[in-house]
Parts: sequence; C-alpha cells; structure tokens
Amino acid sequence: MTQYNQVTPELIAALREISGDRVIVGSDVNPDYARDEMPIYGTRMPDVSIDVLTTEEISAIMKLCYENNVPVTCRGAGTGLVGACTPMAGGVVLCTMRMKQILGYDEDNFVVRVQPGVLLNDLAEDALTRGLLYPPDPGEKFATLGGNVATNAGGMRAVKYGATRDYVRAMTVVLPTGEVVRMGATVSKTSSGYSLMNLMIGSEGTLGIITELTLKLIPAPKYAASLICPFEDLRTCISAVPMFKKAHMNPQAIEFFEKEILVSSEEYLGKSVFPRSICGTEIGAYLLVTFDANSQEELDKLIEQGAELVVEADALDVLVADTPAKFKDAWAARSSFLEGIEEQTTLLDECDVVVPVSKIPEFVDYIKEIDGEFDFDIKSFGHAGDGNLHVYTCSNDMERDEFVRQVDQFMRKIYARATELGGLISGEHGIGMGKVDYLAESVGPVNMRLMEGVKRVFDPKMILNPGKVCYKL
Repeated sequence: MTQYNQVTPELIAALREISGDRVIVGSDVNPDYARDEMPIYGTRMPDVSIDVLTTEEISAIMKLCYENNVPVTCRGAGTGLVGACTPMAGGVVLCTMRMKQILGYDEDNFVVRVQPGVLLNDLAEDALTRGLLYPPDPGEKFATLGGNVATNAGGMRAVKYGATRDYVRAMTVVLPTGEVVRMGATVSKTSSGYSLMNLMIGSEGTLGIITELTLKLIPAPKYAASLICPFEDLRTCISAVPMFKKAHMNPQAIEFFEKEILVSSEEYLGKSVFPRSICGTEIGAYLLVTFDANSQEELDKLIEQGAELVVEADALDVLVADTPAKFKDAWAARSSFLEGIEEQTTLLDECDVVVPVSKIPEFVDYIKEIDGEFDFDIKSFGHAGDGNLHVYTCSNDMERDEFVRQVDQFMRKIYARATELGGLISGEHGIGMGKVDYLAESVGPVNMRLMEGVKRVFDPKMILNPGKVCYKL
C-alpha cells in the first residue's frame, strides 16, 4: 500500500501562495467534499479543499503535492454514484465547479471549447440557441462536463447518438506530476499513436485532471416527439425493444421502467403523467420512446410506425407526447427517478450493468428470480435501446450492516449473470471505489493488472484519486 505524507502547515502555506484564500482547511471544508451522491460506499473529509480556477493553478498545485507525496482528488458537482470523487486517502480536494466558462464555438467545424465545470444543462441550452445539439444526455443534467467525460457518461440518447466518448475531440490535462498536456485535435479521425485521450475518457480522475475540453456538436433536429407505451409486465415490455432496430427505425431514446419507480418519481414531482391502468388492466412497466426528425412529415411517419410496432408487441395502449408541454412532462418524470428514490429511501445502493440488447429479458428474469432471497426492495429502469439497466436496492427498515451484506450478495449474483450474458458491470456510472471488487471478478486479474499498470505510468506515486477503478487502498 502506498504511504502518503500528511498535509503540513508548511504545505498549506505553499498552497496559499498559489490559490490565496480559496485554500480551505480542516472543519471549514465543505462537508459535501467528503462524498458523492452514494455515501453508502464511505465518506472522508479531506484535509484541504481548493476551488480551482485555471490550468496553471492546478499544475502548480499538482507539482507541489507530487513533490510532497500528498494525495489529491478532483471533483466537479459530485453527482457520481460509485464514490469516484470521495477522497478516501484524505489530502487535498480540487473542485473545478468555478471553471464554468463556455470558451467559444467553431461552427464551421461543429465543435465547442468549454472548461470542465460547465454544467451539461448549460451547454445543451446554449448550443440550442445556435441550432446545435450536444447529444450526450445523462439523467443528471446538472453534472459537470468534466465529470461526464471522466466517467464516459451515456444517458438517454446513447442508443442513437452514442456516449460522451464519441463527442470528445480534444482536451487539456494536468498530469499528477503537474505537467500540462494536450490530447486529441479538432479532427474527425486519427491513427496517430496510442489514443491517450481515450484512456483519459472514463478514467474517473485517476490519470489526470481535465481542465479544458473540445466537444463535437451536431445540427439540432427540428422536431421531436415521444411515445408512452404501457405494458402489463416488464418482460413483455423489454421484449419489444429489439423490434425497433429490426424495423430499421432509429429512435433517439428507448427507456424502460417499472411502475413502482414511476410512482416514486411522480410523487416526488407532485404530478401524474403516466396512466396506472388501461381498461381495468394494471400496468406493470412502460417504454418511453423518442423520435427526432428534420420535418414534421418525417416525424409523423416515425410516430405512426412506432405506435403500430408496440401495439403488435402487446402494448396496452400508446400515448403520444407531441407538444412541448407533454414532452417535457413525460421526460421530467423519467429524469427524476433517482431523486424520487432518494427522497423516499433511507438505505440505497445501485448498479448500472450493461448487457446485449437481446439479453435484457433474460437478465430481467434473473433479477425477478432472485428477488425473494433478499429483504430489500428492488426498483429497476434503464436505457433499453443500448442494454444499460439501472437496478436500485432500497430499504427503510433494515440495519445498515445487514443491508450492505445482503446487497453485496445480490450484486455479486447479478454482476456474474451479466458477465455470463456477455455484458459488463457498468455502462455509464463507472467503478469508483464502490465497484472495484466486482470489476475484478468480471474482467479477471490480467485486465486488472494492465489497468493498474496504466495508472502507474500516468501517476508513478499513485497520488491522484487513489484507491479507485483498478486497485484498492
């Protein structure tokens, strides 16, 4: 295990030479900096926090911490769900939330330059004013773009447009040594050596600190509408998903969810949008399918074809959200699933396994099969179009230690099943510190050794966000 040095008064004084009164120490540190949105994996207060402003400042801080062998953890909005920004070795936390400028558009090349603290929602809205779309659409709209890239966030539109990785053209990175490097370029393809930039994407802040991004944009589709498709049970619902691809349709998003999680979300929002029963038949699950197009005629054809498809797949009904208000309400309910669960749940854990789309029904059946073995409730939803399923374990009456023990048993079973089906343990949330053991079981010792080797090349002293992704403290 790596031995780190303590933060000394001399180091604090040196940090203040760099960052002034933004160097916060001890009990004055914001307690949010001790955790992300999933504190079940553990919390720890850092010794020092700094809300950083520039690449040069971060470089100077990293040089100082590297020389003194002091651990550093970088964070954005802290919306992660695997403990990736929890400073488990203490030391220094750098927060990039104040680096929130959209630096400029290059509309000829369809890219935008941003600082890492820009919120996903802010870029999405700003780009639309120019007729442009930033396609990545993770559920947490107030996460930072730096965090999105660090976790390779996916989201609702990944089924059509791809994940965050597909929209990163270039980045500026401060390495653990304090060296500043530029990775990538404003080009559409490259065969120029190892793709260091793609190593950085999804590395969860363990290889370097992203201080600037160049992101790809596309022309924004002019029209969009959603189909709300209720089904009697989840398996029938999920089984309809591959039919969209077979019919040569290309939905922007295909989301599935069970009724229980919808109820939590609508209670949280105080607004009911989705039906609970159709002609006396209780609804068990829903598909929410969105199409976009550049003409109303094209969109109308897609909606008609999609409606016919799901009715043939035994949907109980089809509701069309084709006005801005209906569209917004439908997606507000979907986007509030996590907030609804958090408000109503004392103990919470989650996973976001990804399996081949054709294997979703088999995986869902397995979860139902083992459900009765555990004392917690299970709520599930996900991105049905790309096989990324979110499974939440929830309890309000279990003892914490027993909850953690049973959840570990449950996770090991479903991760093993996902691996058997040709899947992986995370589609978009990452590994952090909460999923390291499960990743090791899934990919094996050779892959873990290679990943740790990559980490050591970038970070010889292992000071940057230690104990995450490929090894434990």
